[in-house]
Amino acid sequence: MVNRETLLAGLRKVSELLAEKGVVGEIDIFGGAAMMLAFQARQSTKDVDAVFAPVPEIREAAARAASEFDMAPDWLNDAAKGFLSPRGDFTDEYVPQFPNLRILTPTPQYLLAMKVLASRVGVRVSGGDKADIQFLIRLVGLTRSEQVMEIVAQYYDPARVPIRSAYLVDEIFQEQERES
Repeated sequence: MVNRETLLAGLRKVSELLAEKGVVGEIDIFGGAAMMLAFQARQSTKDVDAVFAPVPEIREAAARAASEFDMAPDWLNDAAKGFLSPRGDFTDEYVPQFPNLRILTPTPQYLLAMKVLASRVGVRVSGGDKADIQFLIRLVGLTRSEQVMEIVAQYYDPARVPIRSAYLVDEIFQEQERES
């Protein structure tokens, strides 16, 4: 598990190691790590799903940071790149920046769409994607399931969205209604 403090230390170290080589890199962070880093909506995450460039230099720097901060060797990985939307929107508004490393996260709307598409419940830290979806719905200010699914359709072909995703979004709004 990686907490926010360790993640920031690891990213700072990556920036320092890139500076030693005269390289400026970029890391686009997704998933639970984005929820933790950008919105402080989680205490920790299993790993950091990201895409990054230049790949060899960042992989090497991340491996060195892993050993220094006692993180898993694959704490920074690009396993999520198959789930990205070609229409994805990114921002640096919510995250710290480093001299030789630009950090981006999906906009709240794009991150919401990604989380709804995944719709994993109870399999991750902090309640799975359901807790993240609930947080993002509140952050974006949505009041109906249809609004959420319209955002998802901005980024992904509706035919690609599993039916469980729509059911989960409906369930979230039903729970909110009961709590009101």
